[in-house]
Amino acid sequence: MLDYFLSEEQTVMVETAREIAEKKILPVRAQYDEEEKFPHEVFKAIAEADLTGVYIPEEFGGCAGGSPIMNMCLVTEELSKACGGISLSFASTALGALPILFAGDDDQKKRFLPRIAAGALGAFAITEAGAGSDAVSMRATAIKDGDGYVLNGSKMFITNGGEAELYSVIAMTDREKGARGASCFVLEKGMPGFSFGKKESKMGIRASATRELIFQDCRVPTANRLGREGSGFMTAMRTFDSSRPGVGSQALGIAAGALALAVDYARERKQFGKPVIANQGLQWMLADMATQVEAARALIYATARWIDAGAKRPTMASAMSKCFASDVAMKVTIDAIQIFGGVGYSKEYPIEKYARDAKITQIYEGTNQIQRDEIALALIKEAARK
Repeated sequence: MLDYFLSEEQTVMVETAREIAEKKILPVRAQYDEEEKFPHEVFKAIAEADLTGVYIPEEFGGCAGGSPIMNMCLVTEELSKACGGISLSFASTALGALPILFAGDDDQKKRFLPRIAAGALGAFAITEAGAGSDAVSMRATAIKDGDGYVLNGSKMFITNGGEAELYSVIAMTDREKGARGASCFVLEKGMPGFSFGKKESKMGIRASATRELIFQDCRVPTANRLGREGSGFMTAMRTFDSSRPGVGSQALGIAAGALALAVDYARERKQFGKPVIANQGLQWMLADMATQVEAARALIYATARWIDAGAKRPTMASAMSKCFASDVAMKVTIDAIQIFGGVGYSKEYPIEKYARDAKITQIYEGTNQIQRDEIALALIKEAARK
């Protein structure tokens, strides 16, 4: 791979994440996938290695060092090379923390971020049954009542749902205002009126918990509202602008892991008296796979660094990095199965899991069709300004 001139601290992060992936994730990934087991033990190891604070400023218990999004991407990629499902315990906690980083006041950051940096699981909740890509159609409400709000409604497909301690939740405080009527709140597991519903049984990322959140007259103090009332949708969009390179990094890690397995298998597998990697057609497949993986990595890293440098609205680049990397992940993992041949279709080999895990990266945090809408809209706006 290319030299991306990582800092000494970032190099240590990558090496630490790689060691956890090899020693803690590889031995259990098949079992956790089969049993749909949440990786609490692995996440504890990630926290003990101080990786849960890589996107959090030092004054709030972390070690972001001015590169929170890049650091998040580096760790997510490395963990995802071993298992795209287990890595989500880390990546989705970061997603839940970003609204606090972006919209929280100093008191809120002091209350919540040190807990996340120390290893508390987090989650972000915006999706509902009738509000997926069309987020402004959400029905969950937060009605002002005295010194707090009363939440009613539900959220679905929430990653880390039921396992996380802290939840950044978007709800409507004034439905008549549409997008400007949404607000963001931090909820804690165990709050009266806050419970969990169905746990999804999924095609991939099966080691990650995906659950319904249910709010029944759940009282949340005003002190837990992030930003001003009505700013929730803006907080969500800013969050996605920074988190989508992280989804891209998950996809990148899955693709890179699949490529490594395919190369190793092609070197070991013999047909007609020689390793199958000697076949030029297969060599060209691997060459294309490697090129696509490196192109995805370059785009994600450039986008992450641009965001860390203070990009005001990196929507287009963020959408590109998520869309391109997830499409690459699907193509590379399917090609890797082809290289494995018949055994690649068997669960006795890990490669089929990579394809199952890759698919969701084209869907969540905005489908790739929505990403293309965002890219096209940015192009139109840019052309109109000329």
